[in-house]
This record gives sequence, C-alpha cells and structure tokens, in this order.
Amino acid sequence: MDPQLLDVLVCPLCKGKLLVRKQPLALVCPFDRLAYPVRDGIPVMLAEEAEPLSEAEVAALKKGVASAAPPSEPRPEAGAL
Repeated sequence: MDPQLLDVLVCPLCKGKLLVRKQPLALVCPFDRLAYPVRDGIPVMLAEEAEPLSEAEVAALKKGVASAAPPSEPRPEAGAL
C-alpha cells in the first residue's frame, strides 16, 4: 500500500485516519470499526463493502501499529487529521 495514498485517504463515514490491516489486506477505521477491503491494490471505500470488526480486533490492530513505529517517529494517533 502506497504510504502517500494512506496520507490522503480517510474513512468515508467519519473522515478519520485509517490503519492498515495486512491479512487480509484492508484499510481499517478504528472509530467506526470497519475494514475497507483492498482488491487488486485498489481500496474499496464503500461502506456497504466494509467488514464490521469487533473492539478486540481494532484494539489488536492499534497495538500492532503503535508497537511497529520506530522510536524516532511519533506513534500514529487514530483519528488524527
């Protein structure tokens, strides 16, 4: 997933920042708890195509993203614009 694309894409419902789920590849809105699929490298940003996620799934994803950030970079904040 192109990092520059991630900088401009937001959740179509709440306009919040998206996280990347690697397996299966999707863009996740932690606020709405929805995973938008990525098909053939193209994010499908339609609410009706999104997969609902549990709070536990979102928490695990946030933990993985936060722990993967190098110490020299600030940790990504969910929903920050």
